[in-house]
Amino acid sequence: MVDQILSAPEKHDLASIEILADLDENQRRDFEKSSRWRRFASDEQIIDQQSDSRDVYFIASGRVRVVNFTLSGKEVALEDLGAGQYFGELAAIDGRPRSSTVVALEDSDIAKMSPERFLAVMKMYPDVALKVMANLAAVIRTSTDRIVDLTTLGANNRVHGELLRQAASSATDDNTATIKPIPVHSDMASRASTTRETVARVLSDLAKKGIVKREKDSLVICDVMALEDMVDEVRG
Repeated sequence: MVDQILSAPEKHDLASIEILADLDENQRRDFEKSSRWRRFASDEQIIDQQSDSRDVYFIASGRVRVVNFTLSGKEVALEDLGAGQYFGELAAIDGRPRSSTVVALEDSDIAKMSPERFLAVMKMYPDVALKVMANLAAVIRTSTDRIVDLTTLGANNRVHGELLRQAASSATDDNTATIKPIPVHSDMASRASTTRETVARVLSDLAKKGIVKREKDSLVICDVMALEDMVDEVRG
């Protein structure tokens, strides 16, 4: 399906984008005018790995998945992004080919900004640049944690670690967290470098212990600290 070019309706402006939220309305309107809005259908590819394109994409609505591929062609899911987030900044910053493929998980309205404009925004507004830097630092930390997990943890504990990463953004003060939508076993297996059967077995075991439970379209971690202890005990 060919993506549809959109105008920038009121409900799909750049005010919803986290790193641009502090800009005033006139500043955002200027950037919106220099962006192209597109609607991507579910399962449609937005960015191709190794592409020479350098545009930056801002998600007004919908959800996308960042993936990579091994030499044998196996897909490795890296991250899911939703409304208010962005992607493609690495190529805009360093001028190198795309490092990952990005695919729409559902119909998504997305604004595309040229690399020149994106870099100009960061130069003009230090707060935006600091937010981009903070996000890149978070990516590096997550990648480091995954590398450590792959080299030091067994398959079961890698699944525990992946659950904690996915739950980090929704953790509450009452020691619980909610992952929504429920993680797909094959996706978790890809991220934890294990099998779907292992993921299913680990989740079943955690449910029996009362650490996780399923609620409609969500997976609730009932005891985040217990899950953290299971991982920390092995990490040492």
